[in-house]
Amino acid sequence: MTEAKPRNPRFHGRIEREDPCSEPGCTAPGEFRAPLTPGGFDGPGAWRWLCLDHVREFNAGYNFFTGMSPEEIQAAQRPFSGWERETRAFARAGADGPPRWADFSDPLDAIQARFAATRGAERKDGRQLSGEQRRDLKTLGLDVDADRRALRNRYSELVRRYHPDRNGGDRSHEKALGDVISAYQRLKGAEVFG
Repeated sequence: MTEAKPRNPRFHGRIEREDPCSEPGCTAPGEFRAPLTPGGFDGPGAWRWLCLDHVREFNAGYNFFTGMSPEEIQAAQRPFSGWERETRAFARAGADGPPRWADFSDPLDAIQARFAATRGAERKDGRQLSGEQRRDLKTLGLDVDADRRALRNRYSELVRRYHPDRNGGDRSHEKALGDVISAYQRLKGAEVFG
């Protein structure tokens, strides 16, 4: 017969119960659950309740790889096993983006100072640029104060530079040409350049 020891509340998985341990002859409370059949457990099923000593004994005899072929064991032990799935990308700036500045009166620049580095340079005319518009301007090699005429001129220049007809049929600049066209299409319709 196992003598009941004082309970340590810090053990993970402990559920306060007064029913005795499932092991024959043990009077300690069965506070840890374990599957009835070791090794062949597959999903929810029948449980038995064990005391701390008997659940430790059960866990010591547990073998995850029971019934697996050597190839299955090797696949489960690979360093990146389970990481093959693609996961979504996280935002670079963190969870909290900059607030809408129109909602605040900030005479001491206390709120905006935190986000000054992420905002980038402001336009002289006071119009706001989105992050995508800033990336498109960078793709075209223009600064934030570019106007519609500069946008058109730079677009024409880059199309002539990258187009295969102007390069003897060389298609190595095709991606750059596609990026320039996409950036121009987005920017020419933007209110900032209207």
